[in-house]
Amino acid sequence: MSTIPIPGCSDSEWKARQQLAACYRVFDLLGWTELIFNHISLRVPGEPRHFLINPFGLHYREVRASNLVKVDVDGSVLSKTEWPVNPAGVMPHATIHRAIDAAHCVMHTHTTAGMAVASSQAGLQITNFYAAQLGGRIAYHDFEGITVHADEGPRLLASLGDPPKPALILRNHGLLAWGETLPKAFYTLWLMQRACEVQIAGAALGPAIAIPDDVQRRCAIDAHAHYGREAMGQDVFDALVRLVDRDDRLWRL
Repeated sequence: MSTIPIPGCSDSEWKARQQLAACYRVFDLLGWTELIFNHISLRVPGEPRHFLINPFGLHYREVRASNLVKVDVDGSVLSKTEWPVNPAGVMPHATIHRAIDAAHCVMHTHTTAGMAVASSQAGLQITNFYAAQLGGRIAYHDFEGITVHADEGPRLLASLGDPPKPALILRNHGLLAWGETLPKAFYTLWLMQRACEVQIAGAALGPAIAIPDDVQRRCAIDAHAHYGREAMGQDVFDALVRLVDRDDRLWRL
Protein backbone atom coordinates (compact mmCIF):
# COMPACT_ATOMS: atom_id res chain seq x y z
CA MET A 1 0.00 0.00 0.00
CA SER A 2 2.94 2.37 0.52
CA THR A 3 3.44 2.58 -3.26
CA ILE A 4 -0.06 3.97 -3.83
CA PRO A 5 0.13 7.79 -3.95
CA ILE A 6 -3.50 8.36 -2.89
CA PRO A 7 -4.19 8.17 0.87
CA GLY A 8 -6.92 5.66 1.68
CA CYS A 9 -6.98 4.18 -1.81
CA SER A 10 -7.36 0.40 -1.72
CA ASP A 11 -5.22 -1.91 -3.80
CA SER A 12 -8.25 -2.90 -5.90
CA GLU A 13 -9.15 0.73 -6.58
CA TRP A 14 -5.57 1.52 -7.56
CA LYS A 15 -5.54 -1.37 -10.03
CA ALA A 16 -8.81 -0.08 -11.49
CA ARG A 17 -7.30 3.41 -11.74
CA GLN A 18 -4.31 2.07 -13.63
CA GLN A 19 -6.48 0.06 -16.01
CA LEU A 20 -8.68 3.07 -16.73
CA ALA A 21 -5.71 5.41 -17.18
CA ALA A 22 -4.23 2.90 -19.62
CA CYS A 23 -7.50 2.91 -21.55
CA TYR A 24 -7.37 6.68 -21.96
CA ARG A 25 -3.89 6.32 -23.45
CA VAL A 26 -5.13 3.53 -25.73
CA PHE A 27 -7.92 5.81 -26.99
CA ASP A 28 -5.30 8.46 -27.70
CA LEU A 29 -3.20 5.90 -29.56
CA LEU A 30 -6.20 5.00 -31.73
CA GLY A 31 -7.17 8.62 -32.37
CA TRP A 32 -10.46 8.33 -30.50
CA THR A 33 -9.95 11.64 -28.69
CA GLU A 34 -11.93 14.88 -28.88
CA LEU A 35 -9.73 17.58 -27.29
CA ILE A 36 -10.64 17.37 -23.55
CA PHE A 37 -14.11 15.95 -24.15
CA ASN A 38 -15.76 12.50 -24.03
CA HIS A 39 -15.42 9.97 -21.26
CA ILE A 40 -14.56 6.47 -20.14
CA SER A 41 -15.78 5.52 -16.68
CA LEU A 42 -15.04 2.48 -14.54
CA ARG A 43 -16.85 1.36 -11.40
CA VAL A 44 -14.69 1.15 -8.26
CA PRO A 45 -14.37 -2.53 -7.23
CA GLY A 46 -16.53 -3.28 -4.20
CA GLU A 47 -18.21 0.15 -4.40
CA PRO A 48 -21.15 -0.23 -6.80
CA ARG A 49 -22.29 3.40 -6.44
CA HIS A 50 -18.83 4.89 -7.08
CA PHE A 51 -16.96 5.19 -10.34
CA LEU A 52 -13.82 6.77 -11.77
CA ILE A 53 -13.84 9.29 -14.62
CA ASN A 54 -11.40 11.65 -16.32
CA PRO A 55 -10.71 15.11 -14.87
CA PHE A 56 -12.29 17.76 -17.10
CA GLY A 57 -9.61 19.91 -18.69
CA LEU A 58 -6.97 17.27 -19.35
CA HIS A 59 -6.25 15.66 -22.69
CA TYR A 60 -6.38 11.87 -22.66
CA ARG A 61 -2.59 11.88 -22.99
CA GLU A 62 -2.41 13.68 -19.63
CA VAL A 63 -4.64 11.28 -17.70
CA ARG A 64 -2.91 9.26 -14.99
CA ALA A 65 -4.07 6.74 -12.42
CA SER A 66 -3.66 9.31 -9.65
CA ASN A 67 -5.57 12.19 -11.28
CA LEU A 68 -8.70 10.25 -12.20
CA VAL A 69 -11.68 11.58 -10.26
CA LYS A 70 -13.85 9.37 -8.05
CA VAL A 71 -17.54 10.29 -8.08
CA ASP A 72 -20.77 8.70 -6.94
CA VAL A 73 -23.83 7.99 -9.07
CA ASP A 74 -25.38 11.27 -7.89
CA GLY A 75 -22.45 13.19 -9.35
CA SER A 76 -20.75 14.11 -6.07
CA VAL A 77 -16.96 14.23 -6.20
CA LEU A 78 -15.43 11.88 -3.62
CA SER A 79 -11.70 12.28 -4.23
CA LYS A 80 -9.34 15.19 -3.80
CA THR A 81 -8.79 16.77 -7.20
CA GLU A 82 -7.52 19.97 -8.78
CA TRP A 83 -9.88 19.47 -11.69
CA PRO A 84 -13.66 19.51 -12.10
CA VAL A 85 -15.71 16.82 -13.78
CA ASN A 86 -17.83 17.42 -16.84
CA PRO A 87 -21.58 17.25 -16.03
CA ALA A 88 -22.26 16.18 -19.63
CA GLY A 89 -20.16 13.11 -18.98
CA VAL A 90 -21.26 12.32 -15.44
CA MET A 91 -25.00 12.25 -16.18
CA PRO A 92 -25.16 9.46 -18.80
CA HIS A 93 -22.38 7.42 -17.21
CA ALA A 94 -23.88 7.69 -13.74
CA THR A 95 -27.29 6.76 -15.12
CA ILE A 96 -25.96 3.53 -16.62
CA HIS A 97 -23.74 2.62 -13.66
CA ARG A 98 -26.66 3.18 -11.27
CA ALA A 99 -29.25 1.20 -13.18
CA ILE A 100 -27.31 -1.68 -14.77
CA ASP A 101 -25.52 -3.92 -12.29
CA ALA A 102 -23.32 -5.43 -14.99
CA ALA A 103 -22.22 -2.05 -16.37
CA HIS A 104 -18.82 -1.80 -14.72
CA CYS A 105 -17.39 0.23 -17.60
CA VAL A 106 -19.01 2.83 -19.88
CA MET A 107 -17.32 4.40 -22.92
CA HIS A 108 -18.43 7.29 -25.13
CA THR A 109 -16.77 8.74 -28.23
CA HIS A 110 -17.27 11.46 -30.85
CA THR A 111 -15.20 9.93 -33.65
CA THR A 112 -15.84 11.26 -37.15
CA ALA A 113 -17.07 7.90 -38.45
CA GLY A 114 -19.21 7.27 -35.37
CA MET A 115 -20.85 10.69 -35.48
CA ALA A 116 -21.42 10.46 -39.23
CA VAL A 117 -23.26 7.15 -38.92
CA ALA A 118 -25.13 8.37 -35.83
CA SER A 119 -26.32 11.39 -37.84
CA SER A 120 -27.48 9.35 -40.83
CA GLN A 121 -31.07 8.32 -41.45
CA ALA A 122 -30.07 4.68 -41.89
CA GLY A 123 -27.87 4.45 -38.81
CA LEU A 124 -25.48 1.51 -38.68
CA GLN A 125 -26.22 -0.84 -41.55
CA ILE A 126 -25.52 -4.52 -40.98
CA THR A 127 -23.60 -4.81 -44.24
CA ASN A 128 -20.03 -5.62 -43.20
CA PHE A 129 -18.09 -8.17 -41.16
CA TYR A 130 -17.88 -6.02 -38.02
CA ALA A 131 -21.47 -4.80 -38.06
CA ALA A 132 -22.70 -8.37 -38.46
CA GLN A 133 -21.08 -9.29 -35.14
CA LEU A 134 -23.23 -6.61 -33.48
CA GLY A 135 -26.53 -7.89 -34.86
CA GLY A 136 -29.25 -7.68 -32.22
CA ARG A 137 -26.92 -5.86 -29.79
CA ILE A 138 -27.36 -2.27 -31.01
CA ALA A 139 -29.78 0.27 -29.53
CA TYR A 140 -30.53 3.87 -30.56
CA HIS A 141 -31.28 6.96 -28.49
CA ASP A 142 -32.67 10.16 -30.02
CA PHE A 143 -30.72 13.37 -29.60
CA GLU A 144 -31.97 15.65 -26.82
CA GLY A 145 -29.09 18.13 -26.73
CA ILE A 146 -26.13 18.26 -24.34
CA THR A 147 -26.46 15.45 -21.81
CA VAL A 148 -26.55 17.54 -18.63
CA HIS A 149 -30.22 17.07 -17.68
CA ALA A 150 -31.01 14.26 -15.23
CA ASP A 151 -34.52 13.79 -16.60
CA GLU A 152 -33.02 12.33 -19.78
CA GLY A 153 -31.66 9.40 -17.78
CA PRO A 154 -34.83 7.27 -17.73
CA ARG A 155 -35.31 7.79 -21.48
CA LEU A 156 -31.69 6.78 -22.11
CA LEU A 157 -32.23 3.57 -20.14
CA ALA A 158 -35.47 2.88 -21.99
CA SER A 159 -33.61 3.24 -25.28
CA LEU A 160 -31.09 0.59 -24.17
CA GLY A 161 -33.97 -1.87 -23.83
CA ASP A 162 -34.70 -4.75 -21.50
CA PRO A 163 -32.37 -6.54 -21.24
CA PRO A 164 -30.13 -3.56 -21.99
CA LYS A 165 -28.09 -3.75 -25.19
CA PRO A 166 -24.33 -3.15 -24.80
CA ALA A 167 -23.95 -0.97 -27.91
CA LEU A 168 -25.78 2.36 -28.12
CA ILE A 169 -25.80 4.80 -31.01
CA LEU A 170 -26.65 8.27 -29.75
CA ARG A 171 -28.35 9.81 -32.78
CA ASN A 172 -26.67 13.01 -34.08
CA HIS A 173 -24.11 12.56 -31.33
CA GLY A 174 -21.80 9.53 -31.19
CA LEU A 175 -21.19 6.01 -29.94
CA LEU A 176 -21.53 4.48 -26.46
CA ALA A 177 -20.70 1.00 -25.15
CA TRP A 178 -20.83 -0.59 -21.74
CA GLY A 179 -19.57 -3.89 -20.43
CA GLU A 180 -19.02 -6.16 -17.44
CA THR A 181 -15.30 -5.40 -17.75
CA LEU A 182 -13.32 -2.60 -19.35
CA PRO A 183 -11.88 -4.88 -22.07
CA LYS A 184 -15.38 -6.12 -22.94
CA ALA A 185 -16.69 -2.58 -23.30
CA PHE A 186 -13.62 -1.70 -25.34
CA TYR A 187 -14.09 -4.60 -27.73
CA THR A 188 -17.76 -3.71 -28.29
CA LEU A 189 -16.85 -0.09 -28.98
CA TRP A 190 -14.05 -1.17 -31.32
CA LEU A 191 -16.51 -3.28 -33.32
CA MET A 192 -18.88 -0.31 -33.55
CA GLN A 193 -16.10 2.03 -34.63
CA ARG A 194 -14.74 -0.34 -37.29
CA ALA A 195 -18.24 -1.04 -38.61
CA CYS A 196 -18.85 2.71 -38.94
CA GLU A 197 -15.49 3.28 -40.64
CA VAL A 198 -16.16 0.55 -43.21
CA GLN A 199 -19.68 1.87 -43.85
CA ILE A 200 -18.37 5.41 -44.42
CA ALA A 201 -15.53 4.19 -46.65
CA GLY A 202 -17.92 2.17 -48.79
CA ALA A 203 -20.61 4.85 -49.12
CA ALA A 204 -18.98 6.37 -52.22
CA LEU A 205 -19.11 3.01 -53.98
CA GLY A 206 -22.89 2.80 -53.99
CA PRO A 207 -25.33 0.53 -52.13
CA ALA A 208 -23.66 -2.08 -49.93
CA ILE A 209 -24.38 -5.79 -50.31
CA ALA A 210 -27.03 -6.81 -47.81
CA ILE A 211 -26.20 -9.60 -45.39
CA PRO A 212 -29.14 -12.04 -45.19
CA ASP A 213 -30.96 -12.14 -41.85
CA ASP A 214 -30.05 -15.76 -41.17
CA VAL A 215 -26.35 -15.04 -41.76
CA GLN A 216 -26.56 -11.98 -39.51
CA ARG A 217 -28.06 -14.06 -36.72
CA ARG A 218 -25.47 -16.83 -37.10
CA CYS A 219 -22.61 -14.34 -37.18
CA ALA A 220 -23.87 -12.60 -34.03
CA ILE A 221 -24.27 -15.95 -32.24
CA ASP A 222 -20.80 -17.12 -33.28
CA ALA A 223 -19.24 -13.80 -32.25
CA HIS A 224 -20.91 -13.95 -28.86
CA ALA A 225 -19.84 -17.57 -28.32
CA HIS A 226 -16.23 -16.77 -29.20
CA TYR A 227 -15.81 -13.26 -27.80
CA GLY A 228 -18.44 -13.29 -25.06
CA ARG A 229 -16.28 -15.21 -22.64
CA GLU A 230 -15.12 -13.70 -19.36
CA ALA A 231 -11.80 -12.51 -20.77
CA MET A 232 -13.37 -10.99 -23.89
CA GLY A 233 -11.13 -8.29 -25.30
CA GLN A 234 -8.42 -8.71 -22.67
CA ASP A 235 -5.76 -9.94 -25.09
CA VAL A 236 -6.50 -7.11 -27.53
CA PHE A 237 -6.43 -4.51 -24.78
CA ASP A 238 -3.19 -5.89 -23.32
CA ALA A 239 -1.50 -5.71 -26.73
CA LEU A 240 -2.47 -2.05 -27.11
CA VAL A 241 -1.23 -1.22 -23.60
CA ARG A 242 2.14 -2.70 -24.57
CA LEU A 243 2.24 -0.30 -27.50
CA VAL A 244 1.38 2.62 -25.21
CA ASP A 245 4.17 1.61 -22.83
CA ARG A 246 6.77 1.91 -25.58
CA ASP A 247 6.33 5.69 -25.57
CA ASP A 248 5.04 6.60 -22.12
CA ARG A 249 4.49 4.86 -18.80
CA LEU A 250 3.49 7.93 -16.78
CA TRP A 251 -0.17 6.85 -16.91
CA ARG A 252 0.70 4.26 -14.25
CA LEU A 253 1.48 6.93 -11.62
